[in-house]
Amino acid sequence: MTTVKAALQRASELQDSDSARLDTELLLAFVLGKDRTWLYTWPEKILTDEQAAQFAQLLERRKAGEPVAHLTGRREFWTLNLHVDPNTLIPRPDTELMVEIALELPLPERAQVLDLGTGTGAIALAIASEMPGWQVTAVDRVEAAVQLAERNRAEHGIGNARVLVSDWYEQLAGQKYDLIVSNPPYIAGDDPHLEQGDVRFEPSSALVADDEGLADIRKIAEGAQAHLVPGGWLMVEHGWQQAEAVRQVFSEYGFGSIESRKDLAGWERVTLGLLGSEPRRMGSERKL
Repeated sequence: MTTVKAALQRASELQDSDSARLDTELLLAFVLGKDRTWLYTWPEKILTDEQAAQFAQLLERRKAGEPVAHLTGRREFWTLNLHVDPNTLIPRPDTELMVEIALELPLPERAQVLDLGTGTGAIALAIASEMPGWQVTAVDRVEAAVQLAERNRAEHGIGNARVLVSDWYEQLAGQKYDLIVSNPPYIAGDDPHLEQGDVRFEPSSALVADDEGLADIRKIAEGAQAHLVPGGWLMVEHGWQQAEAVRQVFSEYGFGSIESRKDLAGWERVTLGLLGSEPRRMGSERKL
């Protein structure tokens, strides 16, 4: 017989994980259909044979390196519990910084926001959930990612967001936004981290970019000029050693008030800039 307590003690088997205890809790809670608090409230509860077998199988897959999010099909981001799958990046806590910054910006009451390369829809849906007066457009060139983001949008009932298939700005001709955000591919193809951890199981197309990881960021900055209103903002996530290079790219394409913000580990991981000399004023509306 396997008790909850005994199952949790198997965390010691995940020697290659830097979050072994949490991984074990998440997998066991998933199998039992409970939350993590329940596990410590009922440590002597006995798993059924089916539950014990399912948990053991998931633990073995985690020991082989598969991400917990892929094993459970879910990931928490901001206040949302999102569906995830191998077609997209797994939302990470550091990326919540993008949402925090977006909510701080002096945007109009009915701002138009664009999320490029939305993946699961995490950034777009988190922003839209916090600002119901804003209209958020999320795009991705991968149809499977768009379907996943739409599933998350519908499940959370977020009516002020829409999800479209578009390769960056390709399907957005004539559209203007107050804020463009993106967590694009920014890892160089020869980066050794691509062979480590969860990224081994994530799509390389969402991770790797040419020009030492800057190619897609450059495309985004270049295209933003035609898709931002004067006084609009561009914000991207990037690698921990890329902040200076990204600031240079923003400057090359005419952005001002450029700054980089630090993530939870203290690295500069998000850069933003303003198109024009001053931001649009709060409450100002675009004329139709």
